[in-house]
Amino acid sequence: MVSRNLSMRAVRTFLIALFMLAMPAASFAQVGISVSFGPPELPVYEQPVCPGDGYLWTPGYWAWDNDGEDYYWVPGTWVLAPEVGFLWTPGYWGWGGRGFVFYDGYWGPHVGFYGGINYGFGYFGHGYEGGRWDHDHFYYNRAVNRVDEREVHNVYESRVVNENNVRVSYNGGSGGINERPRGEEEAAARDRHLPPVRDQVQHVQAARSNPQLRAASNHGKPPIAATPRPGALNDRGVVTAKEGGHYNPPARTGNNTPSRTEPSAASRNNVFHPKELPPVQHPAPPNTGNTRTDQKYQQQQEKLVQRQNQERQNLQQKQEQEHQRLAQQKASDSRTQQVEQRHQQQTQQLQQKHEQQQQQIQQKQAPKSSTHK
Repeated sequence: MVSRNLSMRAVRTFLIALFMLAMPAASFAQVGISVSFGPPELPVYEQPVCPGDGYLWTPGYWAWDNDGEDYYWVPGTWVLAPEVGFLWTPGYWGWGGRGFVFYDGYWGPHVGFYGGINYGFGYFGHGYEGGRWDHDHFYYNRAVNRVDEREVHNVYESRVVNENNVRVSYNGGSGGINERPRGEEEAAARDRHLPPVRDQVQHVQAARSNPQLRAASNHGKPPIAATPRPGALNDRGVVTAKEGGHYNPPARTGNNTPSRTEPSAASRNNVFHPKELPPVQHPAPPNTGNTRTDQKYQQQQEKLVQRQNQERQNLQQKQEQEHQRLAQQKASDSRTQQVEQRHQQQTQQLQQKHEQQQQQIQQKQAPKSSTHK
């Protein structure tokens, strides 16, 4: 029994190490960030001409720099697909209950949910109208893409009626897009996925290091809105934004930085599994001034802690079973990455849910302040 536990621990440790080494750093930078105010609206810009056969369009978006405490624009760009048949699902910002959380984009055989955001150029909120794979060739819809047909011959034209003219860049929260995943998008979430390719990671890093792309500097109207290739911020084919994104950040606090909610313990420590989380915190003892009420509240707190510990154990067991199957199937690196990324997301969501439950029970049990008329 001991040897089996040690073996499973070794497998899990290996999988985590493999995932940490293989996963792009920029992906980790996005996961778990929770910002108290939403990103600017999406700027209006033209699409650069497709540089060649096999390139797929990845729309621009606002990312968050935790060090600089500001949003910055990641220009839209053309990227070579990592595999034949794979499509890009853009990342998006969504309200997470305590702040705006960024959900990373990914490659897969189908386009999944991207928040209902209208990124344009085929990404109008649901699905993708910019092209399709036919065997080993990608065919471009010239009705929504700029393609030089002297260079790219795999083209067709399918007019798209786009009634979504909203430029809001986030889902949920105050003023956000009110959309939920459709059935086919939920199914796409269960496909085999690949993270952003190296060119995309380097593209994000180049955007982050460019002061002109900071929202505080360009006020939502980035001077580099899109590039013909990843990282080509100085290419002659770069296009500028024609209209800005109306950036209205909240007033800065005393230390001259925008207010930002802290990420959960799961994201702060790059936690992948429930067993790696700190122990469930017991809420502060109730003190209403009524002994009987305090005892009742104490029992409610204990039941909550027991239920949360049980939910952690259940998720841990489920994830360990998946680790066993990965080892038995001798899963590929990409499959391992996909599973470990899902485990991290599951753990983060569980931790955020538990934190919200703790806050709710404390608010419910707080002594009622008396009012005088």
